[in-house]
Amino acid sequence: MWKPILKKFAIIATFLTIISNILIFTYPSLHPTRCSWRCSTRTNEIDVSSLSLFERITYYSNRYFHDVKEQLFNDNKGELNVDDEDDIHLLAFGDPQIKGIWHNTPYKSRLDIYGNDYYLGHIYSMMQRRLHPSHVAILGDLFSSQWIGDSEFFNRTTRYMNRIFKRDTTTWLKDLKEREHDENGQYRVDWSKWADQFKANAASKNFSFGYNDVYSWDPENENYLFINLTGNHDVGYSGDATYQHMARYHEVFGKDNFWIEYETDTNHPWRIVVLNSLLLEGPALQPEFIENNWEFLYQLFERRFNGSTVLLTHVPLYKEEGLCVDGPLFRYYPDDYKPEPYKKNLLRSQNHLGEAVTNKVLNLVFDNDKPGIILNGHDHEGCETSYNRINGTWFATRDVDQTSDFHVKEYTVRSMMGEFNGNTGLVTGHFDKNTMTWNWYFTLCPFGLQHFWWFAKASAIITGFVWSLVFLI
Repeated sequence: MWKPILKKFAIIATFLTIISNILIFTYPSLHPTRCSWRCSTRTNEIDVSSLSLFERITYYSNRYFHDVKEQLFNDNKGELNVDDEDDIHLLAFGDPQIKGIWHNTPYKSRLDIYGNDYYLGHIYSMMQRRLHPSHVAILGDLFSSQWIGDSEFFNRTTRYMNRIFKRDTTTWLKDLKEREHDENGQYRVDWSKWADQFKANAASKNFSFGYNDVYSWDPENENYLFINLTGNHDVGYSGDATYQHMARYHEVFGKDNFWIEYETDTNHPWRIVVLNSLLLEGPALQPEFIENNWEFLYQLFERRFNGSTVLLTHVPLYKEEGLCVDGPLFRYYPDDYKPEPYKKNLLRSQNHLGEAVTNKVLNLVFDNDKPGIILNGHDHEGCETSYNRINGTWFATRDVDQTSDFHVKEYTVRSMMGEFNGNTGLVTGHFDKNTMTWNWYFTLCPFGLQHFWWFAKASAIITGFVWSLVFLI
């Protein structure tokens, strides 16, 4: 009696499992123009507004299956229809904010956190396999809270590196834990040692901020450059950031401020500037961190670089209310803040950089009038803004102000978290040999709500279980 019913259910479940898993493993092909590098013939779209419903379905279906076929059977999957092999290809991810598991965390939450790691990892794996980027940048808020101990910081780093971004750091992290740990063998950073070195570097103004032509931190295992940025949930806002926060970040992820210059001996130099925008204004708990950040920007300016700039930050630049979901907002600790009275009046949080700080940063970074691009996170909804300069003063608009003497586009990359559709930002840099300038393009590739990924995985488990019952009965 039950076997025919179970068999019908198993057939339906099998069909749903196959379809859902095909979709999650081919989702970029649903949006091939948004999920390909900008200088690709796949970015050529037709206007479907005049087409009938049937014609639209036919067009989108043909586009999807054509893209899937290219991905499966073309030997040069990552370089399909790219105009120039010298193009810069950068994947940008905003605010993964991975959570931690504690001894009192409910099992449902544990499962959700475990699955979220693999959901984020699936997005990264699909885009890396499809596009073979030259650079990957995570735009801050790697973790969900800065108020965690060193051992939990270490645990989340392990998950972040291995589960999500598929980096082989097991040996390196193990060695780090063996060097620095507490009496229970758990990782604990020696922040006082780091602080002494920081102060010595500050006194001599020797922070070694710069690199040249770095295309991978680990060339034997990675053929792309992996860049992490500080977020407020990683080191705190300036009113929170301590030597402990900064020491463990530096020890695990590297410098929070640096530049990398490329192709400086050619006619098309360019650079990446990584800026810790959380430590540019205060009042700060450790004012010397802010002094260090401005020293970085002054040294950057004094190089008089003659190429294009990719500026990577976490906190967006100042803009008036209404241009993005997040408007200007600064919050400070009150005078009577009893939990930590030493923080009174210090900067507690901010949506943007201040207007004066924004002007100063833009004038220091984009002083050579060469085209560039700004990428940041923080505002999970994402935004696109143009910063226009007139007589040394910058202001933000939705579109380029034609009266300005120079402009640069800022893209706040929509979060890769599931509730924001699991987004990947694609940046293409193409050097135009006719105009002798770099052109920068940005597009956003969405995965979809995390429920699709969960359904595909759960349906596969259920299907296997039901078929086993069919054969056992």
